[in-house]
Amino acid sequence: MADAGNKESATIGGDEFTNTELENNKNNTMVQEGSTLLRRMEISVAEAEKRTGKNTVNMQEIFTVYLIETRSIDAITEGHNPAPDSLWRRYSEFEILRNYLLVTYPFIVVPPLPEKRAEFVWHKLSADNMDPDFVERRRVGLENFLLRVASHSVLSNDKILYHFLTEEHRWKEVVYETGFQAKADSRIKALSATFKVKNPDKRFTEMKHYSDELQSLTSQLLRVRARVADRLYGVYKVHGNYGRVFSEWSALEKEMGDGLQSAGHHMDAYAASVDDILEEEEHYADQLKEYLFYAEALRAVCRKHELTQYELETASSDLIFKKQQREELATGMVRTFSFKGMTNKLFGQETPEQREAKLSLLEEQIVQGEETVTEKTVACEEYVKGAWVDMQRFKEQKDRDLREALIGYAIMQISMCKKGIQVWTNAKECFHKM
Repeated sequence: MADAGNKESATIGGDEFTNTELENNKNNTMVQEGSTLLRRMEISVAEAEKRTGKNTVNMQEIFTVYLIETRSIDAITEGHNPAPDSLWRRYSEFEILRNYLLVTYPFIVVPPLPEKRAEFVWHKLSADNMDPDFVERRRVGLENFLLRVASHSVLSNDKILYHFLTEEHRWKEVVYETGFQAKADSRIKALSATFKVKNPDKRFTEMKHYSDELQSLTSQLLRVRARVADRLYGVYKVHGNYGRVFSEWSALEKEMGDGLQSAGHHMDAYAASVDDILEEEEHYADQLKEYLFYAEALRAVCRKHELTQYELETASSDLIFKKQQREELATGMVRTFSFKGMTNKLFGQETPEQREAKLSLLEEQIVQGEETVTEKTVACEEYVKGAWVDMQRFKEQKDRDLREALIGYAIMQISMCKKGIQVWTNAKECFHKM
């Protein structure tokens, strides 16, 4: 799979990569048939740490770094338990890695990074990207990103990924030597341009529409969840008033005092439990957010296909036009109204020598055009082949992940309701004893 994946990416980018660059791209792939990096290496983002330093404009800043730990699977299976290799990475370095993967493998739905700043959160949760709870959730998200990439049959065999995991200081030099940044800028401009494909592939059109709908519905679901969480937080915290009232009332009653006091304690515990409940909910919300961002990655693959198809159609139209020009020049007959036709009528026909020179130039352009059309046809076919395979892989992964996340969320809600019932059952027992 590693060999096939690299070949596809090389063909797809035929209009952007020279032969030397294609060879370099092949050299960046750790070819190991039927294997993924995750089967050879344990990977984790073990902890996060705040640091202070100077940024690119020499100003003091506070930032977070994440400790990546790796360990060889072979050493573990042989009975050894070596200390893991470790290095620190900033979030921005994860962004560089993902941008490199997007450029190098445009036909793959590249896993997204966790959000840079908290969105769709219940109002009591901090949206500060330096908040310890948010940093912890982002640490989990970054680990998930690495595990996704390291388990992908194509992405996991890229040498740049391996350097990212194993070389703390040399890695940036290696990735920038690939020239990916210039290609990334070119890619952004190309994908942002306005163009219309004459004969779009229905499958990709439908997939692009699906990605738009997936993003819209996921964001709606996250907004609803945040609103429900806000109201739930308020309902739970109001139960603390029960605890306060029962406690004050217990001081007034001699016979009923102990029962009221105990019921008040149960209400206080119930009110306090909502913080842990909603923090657990955020775990499921983050799983949904991953697919909110996955939708953008899916749309990018579809958009890149449109660009590849558009370039093929443009090259084909240009070739047809050149052949028409050759025919008109050879026969002396202009089929359509043109500036050239008007010029000939006004100033007379071209000399045989002029016509022969133009015919010779057109023949060269037609040969080049045919080669270009052939290359772009192959590139488009290979792109479709590689992209569709990865889209099917993504669909299976998405169905499995979202099903598990939604079931887990439902189970958590059931458990939360059972705990509420238990609190009131305990309160009832307290009232019985009064």
